[in-house]
Amino acid sequence: MTARTRNNVQIQGSGERAMIFAHGYGCDQNMWRHVAPAFQDTFRTVLFDQVGAGGSDLAAYDSDKYASLEGYAGDLVELCRELELRDAVFVGHSVSAMIGVLASLKAPELFAKLILVGPSPRYIDDGEYVGGFSADQINELLDFLGENHMGWSAAIAPSIMGNADRPELGQELTESFCRMDPNIARQFARVTFTSDNRTDLAKVKTPTVILQCSDDIIAPTAVGEYIHRSIAGSVFVQLAAAGHCPNLSAPREVIDTIRIHI
Repeated sequence: MTARTRNNVQIQGSGERAMIFAHGYGCDQNMWRHVAPAFQDTFRTVLFDQVGAGGSDLAAYDSDKYASLEGYAGDLVELCRELELRDAVFVGHSVSAMIGVLASLKAPELFAKLILVGPSPRYIDDGEYVGGFSADQINELLDFLGENHMGWSAAIAPSIMGNADRPELGQELTESFCRMDPNIARQFARVTFTSDNRTDLAKVKTPTVILQCSDDIIAPTAVGEYIHRSIAGSVFVQLAAAGHCPNLSAPREVIDTIRIHI
């Protein structure tokens, strides 16, 4: 199976360079529909679904391979090489931000810039490190997901989205979460929320831009600032957008910010 088929790769636009968009947990490439088209006049835009999400080949899901983010990072490197990409701009949302970081360490020649939207290297507090959640909170979250996938999705997705005055956004994220295979959703959530990639940050040599949302319960400002301090030469941008999904709630701000930094 080719990576292009496995990950449901969709390519649009023109230009010598590519811009790769990677979605977050419980989502698929459709979450970039308000952002990616803005770059099709100058880039080849590459959208894909992580294995287990969207239109990816569910038969390719291997619980051992995807027991860590390294499995997803390996897929990204394979995809880029299959498409013969070099010096691409990578735009990764949420957990895919760290997947992009890991891929850049595996194959730095593939990426000219990393745009990390709402990233977190670790969601669990650890000593002086503030991740946003205690270990007990993450365990409760994962237990709830294991017991009631649909109920968990309906309860947590609107909080992740924020923007309570625009309930249609929370509803879209809820429906996206609900579409995931429950078993894959549980495993990917465990991998996402228990990963610790803090030591990888100092190894990053690819120019990096961190897009930090306001009032983000998943990736608080302290986390974005930690990443900024840990990646030498990185740029930290505080967005006006609230919540964890500015690609849906504030696409114009995301587009304008990316354009400034590419």
